[in-house]
Amino acid sequence: MGNFSKALPYYQNALEICKKSLPENHPSLATSYNNIGMVYLKTGHYSEALSYYEKDLEISSENLPPNHLDLGPTYNSLGHAYFHMGQYLKALSYYEQAFEICENALPSNHPILAKGYNNIGNVYSSMGEYSKALSYFVKALEIRENNLPRNLPDLATSYSNIGLVYNRMDDYSKALLYHEKAVECAQRSLPEDHPELKMYKNNAEAIKNC
Repeated sequence: MGNFSKALPYYQNALEICKKSLPENHPSLATSYNNIGMVYLKTGHYSEALSYYEKDLEISSENLPPNHLDLGPTYNSLGHAYFHMGQYLKALSYYEQAFEICENALPSNHPILAKGYNNIGNVYSSMGEYSKALSYFVKALEIRENNLPRNLPDLATSYSNIGLVYNRMDDYSKALLYHEKAVECAQRSLPEDHPELKMYKNNAEAIKNC
């Protein structure tokens, strides 16, 4: 978090330079707004992040066709902000817009689509709609398992997400299976003291102790 906080003054300075030298709807301004929004998101200032992402979208929408692939990350950013603010329906709307753009522009097995499925699954899981969440997490996993070389940290995330949903559905045997797969993937790609690996191990141990 400290590194993100240190980055904020640099991004703000870059924005001020752009404002003085470029038209108010120049694409570089959209990039600057997104960078600042990202810092606020990472440091937990979600309403501030949202305001900067909205400025990014306003400029990007003026410069790009409605379904341009570059709008996908902007919609995702807005989805992230709303998700962390607990406004799940708004988050879902933006995630779905981002996914639709990417789905129309990319191959069906593209890793970006896996991230989109994962985002939507996270929303449904947070809303308590576990069957829907599971279907999206499984779609994300299928893409990640079939892409070579495999991105092991992303695979671990997918296994963990599915494990957590099965846990909430009280299917503990399947939950343990996926949590152990998450641990296995993480052990092959992360250092032993990495917080995500520790989290996956804790999830698996918690199921064993149920």
